[in-house]
Amino acid sequence: MVFFVLSAQAPLTGVAGTLPIPLGLGNGGGAPGVYLVVGVMITLFSVGFIAMSRHVTDAGAFYAYVSRGLGRPLGVGASQVAVLCYSATQAALYGLYGVVVQGLVQRYASIDLPWWFWTLATIVVVQILGSLDIEFGAKLLGVLVVAETSLLLIFACWELVSGGGPRGLDIVDSFGPSAFLDGAPGVALTFAIGCILGFESTALYAKEARDPARTVPRATYLAVALISVFFAFVSWMIVSYYGSDKVRGVALEALQRGDAASVVFAPITDTLGAWAADALQVLLATSLLAGVLAFHNGINRYFHSLSGAGVLPRRLSRTNRRGAPYAASLLQTAVALALIVPFALAGADPVLTLLTWGGGVSVLALMLLYVLTSVAVIVFFRRTRLDTRPWNTLIAPLAAIALLLGATVLALNNFTTLISASGTTALVLELAVIVVFAGGVLLGRLRPGQDNLFATDGVPAGSAEEVPASA
Repeated sequence: MVFFVLSAQAPLTGVAGTLPIPLGLGNGGGAPGVYLVVGVMITLFSVGFIAMSRHVTDAGAFYAYVSRGLGRPLGVGASQVAVLCYSATQAALYGLYGVVVQGLVQRYASIDLPWWFWTLATIVVVQILGSLDIEFGAKLLGVLVVAETSLLLIFACWELVSGGGPRGLDIVDSFGPSAFLDGAPGVALTFAIGCILGFESTALYAKEARDPARTVPRATYLAVALISVFFAFVSWMIVSYYGSDKVRGVALEALQRGDAASVVFAPITDTLGAWAADALQVLLATSLLAGVLAFHNGINRYFHSLSGAGVLPRRLSRTNRRGAPYAASLLQTAVALALIVPFALAGADPVLTLLTWGGGVSVLALMLLYVLTSVAVIVFFRRTRLDTRPWNTLIAPLAAIALLLGATVLALNNFTTLISASGTTALVLELAVIVVFAGGVLLGRLRPGQDNLFATDGVPAGSAEEVPASA
């Protein structure tokens, strides 16, 4: 389970693709500490999430959790926010992917085509693969993830052993409270939360685990710990290489010239040699491709599940001869095109617009989902008394809600900095999350339907056969 989660994280994308943004537009040298804070926040959220996963073991994800705790209309609202979250994340990845592939082809084949050409061509390929029910092989993904993670860790360990850069290993300037609050911490929080997106997928494997009551909690906590510590450690070494007083300027300059990945590639190449630059470029492209493929198949599954539950039109649940959900796949591709084509037509910078806008919207949507789920956990266990442990069902979820709301306020306060746009644009993007949620709630009221996601381990919701969880 942990390996599945780590494979989906695409570590090189999180470090080389998005770290330059919190370094340049966020809190600069204080970015490493943000990953640890987010790790604590997500761990607290996971306590209640795991407690409820023992009673809701289907693939409905946030939809099923919120529906069980707060009712179907709010659950449908959560499902639409989840679709927005995952679609915006995929669009952001497509934007960065186009830039990376454009650079690779221009460098090695001397072909100069715009970023959106490679993005649109890949969308077509991904649609074909989705229709044929063909995914990246698990073994190939595993090799690529191990390769990119190894390069990052070798650099970081070397930097640690050698004592850092011009200011040494300055712990206070990366992990101190003043460093955390410097600049625009909301920008750093936004991308740190985005890097842990997907940890909740451990609960989806509960039915396939030999002992889910033990395996799911351990896998979830271990995944969150590994991800947050990994990003904190590697980003700390990047900051140490440049110096906490200079890294913001380096990152901002790289962002402005459209070469954000150089912030990470330059120190690794300097440490490991010129060969690392070529390897990193290729691995970043494959990492991003794996990410968009994973989101394509994941969103397809979500559309298919919501169709079967009566939330979306039934035709989306149709499959072809290969068993692939072709109708859901076509809809997902249409959504991706609708999010990407306007940026291409406007000639916008895909990193400073599509990546940051998509990342910002997805994280705001994700934090709304986390808050709704935490509230649903509290309400569900207060009503059913299936688990009476105060820490798991009340204290930890309440602490998570408080931290999530605080993080949301910081993100909203720094949102214009994050998207590098006007307050009007920021307001439109923020309201998009609320409008989608409200539309989903209305849809849930208009389409009450029958819901097979309300079943718990094969027992109808509310049945006396549900057994309280042991300590």
